[in-house]
Amino acid sequence: MFIHNLKYTVKILFKNKVLIFWMFVFPIILGVFFHMAFENIEKDEALQVFDIAVIDNKEYQNQTIYQETFKELSNKKNKDQLFHIHFVNKKEAKQLLEDNEIEGYVLFNKQEPQIVIKENGMEQTILQFVMDEIKQNKRMIEDLTKKQIEDEIQQGNYNFNVQQIVHDILQKLNNQEVSLKDTSSSHLSYMQIEYYTLIAMACMYGGMLGLTAINNQLANMSAKGKRVSVSPNKKGILVLSSALGSYLVSLVGLAILLIFLNFSLNVEFGSQWLYIIILSLVGDLAGISMGIFIASVFRVSEQAKTGINIAISMFFSVLSGMMGVTLKYVIDKNIPIVNLINPNNLITDGFYALYYYNTFNRYIRDICCLGVFIIVCLFISFRTLRREQYDYI
Repeated sequence: MFIHNLKYTVKILFKNKVLIFWMFVFPIILGVFFHMAFENIEKDEALQVFDIAVIDNKEYQNQTIYQETFKELSNKKNKDQLFHIHFVNKKEAKQLLEDNEIEGYVLFNKQEPQIVIKENGMEQTILQFVMDEIKQNKRMIEDLTKKQIEDEIQQGNYNFNVQQIVHDILQKLNNQEVSLKDTSSSHLSYMQIEYYTLIAMACMYGGMLGLTAINNQLANMSAKGKRVSVSPNKKGILVLSSALGSYLVSLVGLAILLIFLNFSLNVEFGSQWLYIIILSLVGDLAGISMGIFIASVFRVSEQAKTGINIAISMFFSVLSGMMGVTLKYVIDKNIPIVNLINPNNLITDGFYALYYYNTFNRYIRDICCLGVFIIVCLFISFRTLRREQYDYI
């Protein structure tokens, strides 16, 4: 019965033209529009050196790694120079920002850097990215520095220069870990994060398939549901096979989208394809789980449930940066809990982490948070479905 209902679910979903449009066609159309909108911007967008300020206080003087990184990124002899840096006090930095002579300034307070900006834009987004990049790799550089110092001591050299050690480590890393390359050419541009939000949206749109599949098992939503409710077959098996069928159909649509983005629009995903596939599988399951949750909990018509699914998916997409990556950074800075419970953001951030970072800490965090989202949605859904009773059909 499980296999029979699985095949039936897949067949029915593929025959639903409206669902096929939203899952298979709409994301591709939106991807084409993204490409048309960003193409000319990308051609002219080699990163330009811009001015920032750093508050030269006691806390900053203790930040050797940040000092060396800023030195590299502001070195005029460096082909990847990114900043003109003004080392000033807080009052002077505020005045420079007010006079629009800098794009923002960095203040170190209790060892943690804070970014102060006047308005949101490309330069401010890049500054935020660089600070995130340094912070992400700071622990690794500290470990390498500590090991190098221990080696120097073991060799009897007690006159080592810590700043020189850090500088040498940064040179050895050859801009792979803590500095930003010119991402407007062959490397990932911040614009391409928009494509990652598109994939996340497609995953959550898969919820419409899960929603439809579960509705077909509910007596108050479909004629088939009425027959299922009075049949001797176990409802749990039917619900599980329907959910799996919707998941398989959704994966087909997601695979087509990924292939289209990678080979037709040349969207960069990096080389970690195994982890990309795992993230896609988990992200798509999150979308199906949300659809099952909506179908189980909301007592409204199928059209209303579909509208709820689309509205929630689009709202999550906007918060994850689809309408501008700056919003994602603002939320991450001020109310980070929102990004940790937003499945669209977790999927987007997972792709972002796989491309930019050689460590998997951020990626694993995103996968775990998605797992919690899936478990919560499915737990509530199946508890609700088990208690489903009808006075009459």
